[in-house]
Amino acid sequence: MFKALKSKNFKLFFYGQSVSVIGTWLQKTAVSWMVYSITGSVFLLGLTTFLSMIPSLFLAPLAGSIIGRYDRHKAMLLLQSLAMFQAGALALLLYLKIYNINFILALSLFQGIINSFDMTCRQTMMIDIVDNKEDLPNAVALNSTLNNFARIAGPALAGIILHNYGEDICFIGNFLSYIPVLISLLMMKITPHIKAEDKFKMLDDFLEGLDYVKKETEMARMLLMLMCSSLFVISFNTLMPVFAKDIFSGNAQTFSWFESAAGIGSIISAIYLANLKKADNMSKIMLAASLLLGFSIIILAYSNSLTIALICMALSGVGMMAQTSSINIFVQTQSSVNMRSRSISYYLMAYQGMIPVGSLIVGYVSHIIGTRHTVALQGIICIVSVIVYLYYKKHKSSEELETCPVQYRNSKN
Repeated sequence: MFKALKSKNFKLFFYGQSVSVIGTWLQKTAVSWMVYSITGSVFLLGLTTFLSMIPSLFLAPLAGSIIGRYDRHKAMLLLQSLAMFQAGALALLLYLKIYNINFILALSLFQGIINSFDMTCRQTMMIDIVDNKEDLPNAVALNSTLNNFARIAGPALAGIILHNYGEDICFIGNFLSYIPVLISLLMMKITPHIKAEDKFKMLDDFLEGLDYVKKETEMARMLLMLMCSSLFVISFNTLMPVFAKDIFSGNAQTFSWFESAAGIGSIISAIYLANLKKADNMSKIMLAASLLLGFSIIILAYSNSLTIALICMALSGVGMMAQTSSINIFVQTQSSVNMRSRSISYYLMAYQGMIPVGSLIVGYVSHIIGTRHTVALQGIICIVSVIVYLYYKKHKSSEELETCPVQYRNSKN
């Protein structure tokens, strides 16, 4: 399971990130709880998530083109420093008891801009810090395991801190968590990335990358599946503060249980993926995971038992993690070297870029039909998307079978 850790650079990256991602979840949990507690508005809760993620939709192609041309190691140092500055600004704001929702929204947007470049850089850099390229799928899965372990520890720790000390301590903790990351990055020894000689042309790069993905039909189908899930399904997480506080009459610690339950499911899924010997059958794993995600959140939507709701959250974590990571592994391993950064940027557009739009949609729809009905509808959409995926895949396979005999006859003539 840990074979990618034989690479010294990846080991440094892994250990540095193990502290930072816990800090990130401290801040994420605290921001969500604080915004809903201050405003009582589901819309503003959704808007906060929207602003922290929407830049990926527009900036991911730009990030893919730029990062593919310049030194990813130096870019990572710069981006992590900016993320530390954002965390520090938010910590200072809350330490001074300035509960201004506009400032919080502005800093969430700034975080989203940083993340749109950071996520692309982080994923693309995997190829530079793993010595044996056969260990790349394992490195991707280990990185996901780390993130999902933090999803358990971060919200659980945030629940304790929020209950006993307040939001400002969570933000200070996130600020300090960037120190190990910067130290680990400085300790890495990576061969400098050769700069591209051709000039940067965003539109040309975007169209070239889009044409490549369209020709890779299986990759295109999987990215469309991810886009649908991110837009209409994964955003159900936005409503978890409502489930914790209103439906189950809980507090900040109850909310942290929901986040941690999803994290437990995610880490189980990530461990399974990390133990795979080959990166085969990713599409089958993705489809099974999507079905599990859909059914689990339908049951969650109408559950009156907190225990059953938390079990469903854990199962949704398994499905969500397996779905997104199987697509990520497929894109990383199947993309050609010169197109990897752009392929990853499209993955991030479909994933990170669509979730904020989905958060706004889910916030608006929940006002109209209610929180429970909204989450149930998201589960139904997830299941229907699997049926549509299988239909088009079967339809495409039938077309290829019909075309092959004709091509054979033509070649004989």
